[in-house]
Amino acid sequence: MTVLHLLYVLVFTVLAVLAVSNLIRNMMTLGRDVQRQDSGAWSSRSGNGAVKIPHPELLDASGQVVDEPLMVMRALPIEDVRSQLDALYHASPGGSEADSASDG
Repeated sequence: MTVLHLLYVLVFTVLAVLAVSNLIRNMMTLGRDVQRQDSGAWSSRSGNGAVKIPHPELLDASGQVVDEPLMVMRALPIEDVRSQLDALYHASPGGSEADSASDG
């Protein structure tokens, strides 16, 4: 029985060393790639790096680069959000019955 335990510990140690070495190798590769990358929105995949191609999500329907923000967030007052959520809740099936049952 002790031979199986020793074999288990040996296999576990080998796998742990492989996993840690793979993690270190991947982190070093990622660090090199980040340092080499000059812009997050542009990709230079050609051999000499002279041609820069924008990511497809940054292009409009005609193929031109979009200069406006892709996501706009606006702040809403808590009262407006609560009233919208209440309206959705009351518009849902069973929303008014569940509300009246919890009040009584």
